[in-house]
Amino acid sequence: MILLTFNILNTEAEAKKNVEISDVERLKITEDNTKAILRILDIHDIKASFFVEISIAEKLRNLIKAISSKGHEIAFYNLNSPLQEIEDVKKDIQDLLEKQVRGIRQKDFKLPQQDLKSLEFNYVSNIDNADILFPFKRLKRDTEINEEDGLSIVPESISPYSQLPYNDFVFQILPMKYYQSMVFETLKNDGFVLIYLNSWQFTDFKKYRFDIPFYRSLFSGKKMEDKLDALLTWINEKELATSRMKDYIF
Repeated sequence: MILLTFNILNTEAEAKKNVEISDVERLKITEDNTKAILRILDIHDIKASFFVEISIAEKLRNLIKAISSKGHEIAFYNLNSPLQEIEDVKKDIQDLLEKQVRGIRQKDFKLPQQDLKSLEFNYVSNIDNADILFPFKRLKRDTEINEEDGLSIVPESISPYSQLPYNDFVFQILPMKYYQSMVFETLKNDGFVLIYLNSWQFTDFKKYRFDIPFYRSLFSGKKMEDKLDALLTWINEKELATSRMKDYIF
């Protein structure tokens, strides 16, 4: 099973010298990038899970409703929000969608699992911090979904033969043929492949002049759209099964 997921968050990068990019512009870029992702998913009739960053969720109510109306899952991405803020936003978005938000994803800032369970989350999908050297380290990690404190803990997927994680940077930088081989080998070995991408990777950095490392701008923007389109085309051609996170776990 392929679990395709997207983190919907603003880029944290500063603007280049003598360039101003307002918070409103950052949010609009995130919204436009997400709409591009939705168009590609719609073309291929593939459903995914969208992890919306807590601090911008209530500013993206119309977008969140559109994502959900297309059959995709809405979950949360916790960048650094306190428990009370998460609780308030969760209630608001659940009232908006008239359905429960089951999942949450964390990265650098991780709240205790007992606290997340108290907010009635059903699963946690934590991810690691990826830098330019990280993908080339051989990793050893449990790739099974475990239950702890009443929560399903979903680990990042790792290729069994290359030991590369399926993080945002690996997808962006690897040739598609190599990436497809990774997916095939992992599906033979494990029950699922969890793939995650960030909405900011679909930004046109020639148009929006953020001060980001060169290696992070490679194959971004339209090239990321083309790469996602190529992956989904291949998934459908090979008749590989895909699922939203909540459906696979439960």
